[in-house]
Amino acid sequence: MRLYLGLDCSTQSLTAMAIAIDGGRREVVWERSLEFDRDLPDYRTRHGVLPSADPLIAVSPPLMWAEALDAVLADLATSGLDLTRLTAIAGSAQQHGSVYLNQSSTACLATLDPARPLADQLRRIFTRETAPIWMDASTSAECAEIAAAVGGAARLAGITGSRAFERFTGPQIRRVAKQHPDAYAATTRIDLVSSFMASLLAGRHAPLDPGDASGMNLMDLHTRCWSREALDATAPDLEPKLPPIAPATTVIGALSPYWQTRHRLPPAALVVWTGDNPSSLAGTGIVEEGQVAVSLGTSDTIFGLMHTPHVDPGGAGHVFGAPTGDYMGLTCLRNGSLARERIRDAHGLDWRGFSRALETTSPGQDGALMLPWFEPEITPTVNAPAVHRRNLDAGAPHANVRALVEAQMMALANHSRWMGIDVRTIHATGGASANRAILRVMADVFGADVFQCQVGNAACLGAALRAWHADAAARGSTRPWSAIVAGLAEPIAASRIQPDGDAVRIYAALRAEYARFEADVLSRR
Repeated sequence: MRLYLGLDCSTQSLTAMAIAIDGGRREVVWERSLEFDRDLPDYRTRHGVLPSADPLIAVSPPLMWAEALDAVLADLATSGLDLTRLTAIAGSAQQHGSVYLNQSSTACLATLDPARPLADQLRRIFTRETAPIWMDASTSAECAEIAAAVGGAARLAGITGSRAFERFTGPQIRRVAKQHPDAYAATTRIDLVSSFMASLLAGRHAPLDPGDASGMNLMDLHTRCWSREALDATAPDLEPKLPPIAPATTVIGALSPYWQTRHRLPPAALVVWTGDNPSSLAGTGIVEEGQVAVSLGTSDTIFGLMHTPHVDPGGAGHVFGAPTGDYMGLTCLRNGSLARERIRDAHGLDWRGFSRALETTSPGQDGALMLPWFEPEITPTVNAPAVHRRNLDAGAPHANVRALVEAQMMALANHSRWMGIDVRTIHATGGASANRAILRVMADVFGADVFQCQVGNAACLGAALRAWHADAAARGSTRPWSAIVAGLAEPIAASRIQPDGDAVRIYAALRAEYARFEADVLSRR
């Protein structure tokens, strides 16, 4: 029997999951999740993000992620698992977050003292104590500058898979270089959250995989190398500061002596980390064209596999590298779980009451519509948050719950048509996928069967599966991805929710009306 460990550093938590593989047996044997706000209160984050007076600013402390890693691996050491069988480790992390390190970081990583907590030893390696994350929307000017420098938004998307987005790492780097030139000059390494966490495990700087590197507006989607045009448009002398890009199956070394001594862990193989979205592709079993997954988390995302990349002509979607070596199309809405929580709390409901509101209201509610932009929105681009209602009383609890969920599903459906996927089956994941009332709306809006996934944290499971896949490849196995996900990342057959024909027809008309409402509001902003 072999054990494989997956880690996922999301916006609000760090999760670890171990899977056991023994012939035909494959199962999740251990899982642990550390919530940043609850378990590391000294960092004073809210939903994993430092409070800011500017709603466009969203940053988190990298030291918090390091302390969480130390704590979670300490729990693994006392889990009761036979850790001599721990064979390989892979991870994923929230995409687009950037960590800025100075020259001392190389020596620091190589000489960590196992007698001391990890975070205490890292305090002096940062040129910026905070990391801009995916929720940051402060770089509109930089996005415009980068696009102009390469010949327009469409050309940038053709090169990198996405037009310039405020949260993407390239615009964030440009903003740092412009506003803090001394800090930028002192920066010798710019990591993504994924490569930062992998570096902590390896005891040396780790590379990026194409899945996470493609979320930067800096990688050439076709060559999977850094794009000279994009680099030059972003910041001076940038390429030497960036990690190299390595294939998703790359084994980057072994777990460093720090972890072997501190937590009595074996020298397991370390696999290059990726972003949470590519990892979720594997964790939801989406390894063939024609299926999509919808992740209902801090943000809501819809994604599917592409053998050949093609970009969104409307500029809302993204193309990333996939763990399979293919590509994935993705559309992301920022106003996901936080918007659901806002409506729930505003009307004094718990989650049971939230579900009851969906169950006791009718599809479409005679044309009631909401644009739930509680926070600056990514898709479509809305920098000044506001909630817009039509034919909807703001004080009606049940009506607002349904209007919110319908809006989220219609936005996902409307803004993912560019992928060209005939959606027949949806694998649902993320925290809100446990709520079958929400999934009922999803099935009816998309007109597709919806299945719940067996494991709630798809990104973490995807990381563990990536560890197994890369280890198998290193051992000379040509095991296909369909065999890797079988039995672990397959949806629960009994969870199937079939669309209701009458509701499908209602939403077909309402989706068009929603699109017109959205366009009208955007035209007046």
